[in-house]
Parts: sequence; structure tokens; C-alpha cells
Amino acid sequence: MSDSKKVFIYDCTLRDGTQGEQISLSVEDKVHIAQKLDGFGIHYIEGGWPGSNRTDVEFFRRARDLSWESTKIVAFGSTRHYKNPVDRDPNIAALLEADTPAITLVGKSWDFHVERALGTTLEENLSMIKDSIAYLKEKDKEVIFDAEHFFDGYAANPRYAKAVLRTARDAGADWVVLCDTNGGNLPSTIQTLAHQLSPEFPFLGIHTHNDCEMGVANTIAAVQAGARMVQGTINGYGERCGNANLCSVIPALELKLGKETVGPEKLKGLTSLAYFVSETANMVLPNNLAFVGQSAFAHKGGLHVSGINKDPRTYEHTSPDVVGNTRRVLVSDLSGKSNLLYKIREFGDLDPENLDLNSLLEQIKQLEYEGYQFEGADGSLKLLFHRFGKEQKPPFEFKGFRVLVDQNPSGQFVSEATAKISVDGVEEHAVSDGNGPVHALDQAIKKALVRFFPEIDEVRLIDYKVRVLDAQTGTAAKVRVLIESTDGQRTWSTLGVSPNVMEASWQAIIDSVLYKLLFPTSRPDQTTEEQTANTQTP
Repeated sequence: MSDSKKVFIYDCTLRDGTQGEQISLSVEDKVHIAQKLDGFGIHYIEGGWPGSNRTDVEFFRRARDLSWESTKIVAFGSTRHYKNPVDRDPNIAALLEADTPAITLVGKSWDFHVERALGTTLEENLSMIKDSIAYLKEKDKEVIFDAEHFFDGYAANPRYAKAVLRTARDAGADWVVLCDTNGGNLPSTIQTLAHQLSPEFPFLGIHTHNDCEMGVANTIAAVQAGARMVQGTINGYGERCGNANLCSVIPALELKLGKETVGPEKLKGLTSLAYFVSETANMVLPNNLAFVGQSAFAHKGGLHVSGINKDPRTYEHTSPDVVGNTRRVLVSDLSGKSNLLYKIREFGDLDPENLDLNSLLEQIKQLEYEGYQFEGADGSLKLLFHRFGKEQKPPFEFKGFRVLVDQNPSGQFVSEATAKISVDGVEEHAVSDGNGPVHALDQAIKKALVRFFPEIDEVRLIDYKVRVLDAQTGTAAKVRVLIESTDGQRTWSTLGVSPNVMEASWQAIIDSVLYKLLFPTSRPDQTTEEQTANTQTP
């Protein structure tokens, strides 16, 4: 592709992203994310603000000893303080000590900020920008200048805002970046100004925030008007409402505008990257995130699924595989036969000719009415399909259970469960303690079964959720229990619904072990990762 089509991607996750609420990254976290970003093909990775904290200092020290395939590590900081000569400014010194090939300097472009926040004059601010950039260029650094609050500054004093950009350029800045720091501008404003400025500033960048939920739209508008660098964060992490989400910006540029960013092959790793960063940051990835979310290519309505079965283009703007995501069809009270037929193909080991689809559909709708929700419980859904197939004797008969919770003399609560099962007329009675009643019941059921089915010993419960369905009835409310289980190779989810939380838990646990016994291995043509994607709620 020609240079005019290339857009450089600048990732701020390790600095701007960590300013988001509930996000805190260790040095190891930052190194691992940076390596993942490098492998994905990101051109610039902003590692942090050296000198501001020990984590960032250590990250830059570690980064110097690592090899980077696609990216330049960037240190971020501000222009010199108005009281300091540039060669004796601690912030500038810290940027150089980080020893990165590129440095980003943030400077004020809004006269209000210069006078109120910095407490200096407009002329001195221009001198600070000029001195800082020129000094770093003398040290052979690539310099990216972030014009903070540019759009608000331009609205207040367009002549001064432009003077800031020109000062940065004339001092040697390699990039000048227009920042919508407060996130309050609209695409029309962004596009108009970027269009006016891009001929004078061919190496123009854009940095937007999401306070009006326009971060991605504003970024795309700037690129359409001539911007050549986009700054943002993975999953849109950042202060307040976050930064422009690169997981939306990158595929929009590649797939919609025909721009060259990371390339089509690496774009296939986008969904994996989004989940890696969310897991490392200990954040839940929202299902409805564009391109990478679990619901991005999920279809629930029967009419939609009918169309998807004929041609995915009927209800998908792009193919999920180009961003490494997968198509999902949900089964619920909104489903039609098309949903069931799709799931049968997805499961791969059920024959639609042997299923009473009409009765199965009615049963699903009735269960959903009662509070079941199969969208996140493919394990229970597959078992339900199985029950409407050819008659098959269940591998065991469950006789009953009992759970006791007691307080010992020291004041500690202890739980004990008993479970009775029968296999081919042979009964087994098992007793187990647990950290709580559900754990005790889970252990007792598996203890009773493992004598007959040793593979049950592989199954572990890894997640347990309870949802109150009708809270207005207080402690008598019906609850839905969703559990996630694994055997070390696959992960599957099952559920139960009852006014009694222990009964709902029992239903989910029984479905979990039945899934293991009835569907012991993945299909020969299906990888572990593919099966996990079909059954796991990320």
C-alpha cells in the first residue's frame, strides 16, 4: 500500500489506560502487555511517565533489555517547567534516562490552561514547548508533541492554538497530535479542524477521549481528514469514560477505510489481544464491545438466525474471523427452528433427524419463562437437546442429597453434605465437608460418582454465580445459579433455577457431571480452543 494509506497506531494503555478506575498494572503486567502489543504489530507503545512512580521507571529499565519486533517504546512527559532551564529540568532528565527511541511531550494549547493551570504567560508556554522539543531532538530522539486540549483551545483562541502547533513543528517535532482531552467535541468539529491543518502538518495525529461516547468516531473523522497517527487504548481503558478504543479503531481503519495499520493477518489476533489485556488488568470485557465482544457476532432472534443460515452477510457487517472472533447463535424464548438447527451443527454430535424440534423448542420457551437462560450455559443446553433425542439410559440415577450447616463451639460455621446415587442398581452413599454448603454438595456428588466414573475426578468447578430473579419476593425469591466447570481441556457452563438456592445449585452441578460423562471428548475435527469458545463465557 502507498504511504498515504498507512496509519500509525500509538497505544496508550500502559499510561493513559492505567488512569482508568479499578485498573492497576504491575511491572510484569506492563511488560507482558507490551510484548503482546508488539506481537500484534502496534507501532508505538507508551510505557508510562518516567520519574512519576517506581513501576514506570522499572518498566523502562526492563524494556531496554528486550527486543521489539514492530514497536517503538515511548516515554511520556511534559514540557519543561517554566521556572527551569531545559537542561536542568527533572522531568526532561527523567525522559532521557528512560532511554527510549521516542518521547512524547504534552504541552498546553488552550490559553485558559496556560494561564490558570500552569500559572505562566502565553509566550513563556511557547518557549517551554520550543526549548523542550529542540533539546530532545539534539539527543537524537523522535519527538511526538501532544497538543493538550487543542480543540477547546482552538475554540477559545484559534490563533494561539495554531501558534502552539507551529512552534512544536518548527522546533523539530516529528508528529503533532491534536488532543480532545476533555472528550467533549463532536466528529464534525474534529474533521473540520483536521482537514484545515493536515496540509500544513502532514504528520498529524489524533488523541481523543470518550466522554461523549465519540472517541472512536472522532478518531475516524480525523483520519478521514488527513491524520496519520491515532492514539488510543485497548478496550478503551482510560480516565473518566476512557480513551478511544483501539479494538474498534483499528478494524474500522483496516476494514472500512482501506487503511494499512497492522495488516489483515495480525488483525486476526485482535480478539485474543482484547481478552489478554482485560484478563491482565483483572477487568471483565463487556460482551457488547464492537468487533471483539462475545456478543459482537451473536444472533438471538429467529428471523436473524434464519438469515445467517442462508448467508452471514444478511446480519453481519463483516466476518468474525477477520478479527479473531466467532459467530454465536443464542437459544432463548425468542428462538425459532433456525436457532436449534444452527446449534445442532455447532455441537456436531447430534442428529437433527433424531430430535423432536417442535417439542424441544416449546420446552426451551417454557424453561426460559420459568427463569432459565441458556445463552451463557451451553452445557445445560446441549444436555437438553440430548434429552429430546433417542432414548438413552442416563449413566446414573440420583437418589437425593442432604446439606447440613452447623456452628462449632469456636464460632466457625461448617458445612457437610451427603449424596446418594445408583449405577446399574448399585448404590453409593458419600459424605463430604466443604468451605460452604455448595462446595460440600459438589464434593459429595463427585465423591459418590468417582467410584464408577474415575474421569469425574478431573472436573473442577471454577466459577459460581447466583442471580435473584424476582427480588420483590425477598428471601423467597427464585434464583438462577450458573456454574462453570473444567476438566483441564475444556470449559463448560451449566445452570439451575429454583426458589431454593441449594436445589438450583444441585441442578447445575448434576448437569456439569452429566456433560462430562455424556460428551467425554471434543470432536475429532474441533480443537480445544474452538470447543472452549463454544461453551465458555469469557
